[in-house]
Amino acid sequence: MEESNKGIVKEVLHLPTEAFTETEMLLFWNKYAQRLGDKGYKIMESLLLINDPKLNGTSITLELPNEGSKLDFEKEVNGLLGHLKGHLHNHDITIEVIVNESVESKRNFNDQDRYNRLLEINPNIDLLRTTFGLDLNV
Repeated sequence: MEESNKGIVKEVLHLPTEAFTETEMLLFWNKYAQRLGDKGYKIMESLLLINDPKLNGTSITLELPNEGSKLDFEKEVNGLLGHLKGHLHNHDITIEVIVNESVESKRNFNDQDRYNRLLEINPNIDLLRTTFGLDLNV
């Protein structure tokens, strides 16, 4: 048995490892997401487009909002990796998923809170209020 194993020569493959930019990576990332959307995989498409991935060398980091979306993403990550490795000509690419559940949700409880939130978004609302003599009945 040992003699038969000696006869096997393992071929060493040298896979391409060309350099690429974050812009190129984002281009192929978005094309893959669009292709998934066209095929009807809307959930995976939305996970890919939820926010832009960051590139650090050949490691791509994607931030997702919860553990469930991370699990859904990880089911399909091999197809994405194959697409990126093939189009970017770099087989050292890895994808890391970070879950960030610290999403701020601001709840507006009364008219004053709603007005203050709108004022944050558009300061011209105060001009509108004073011009037309509008007051809040709090």
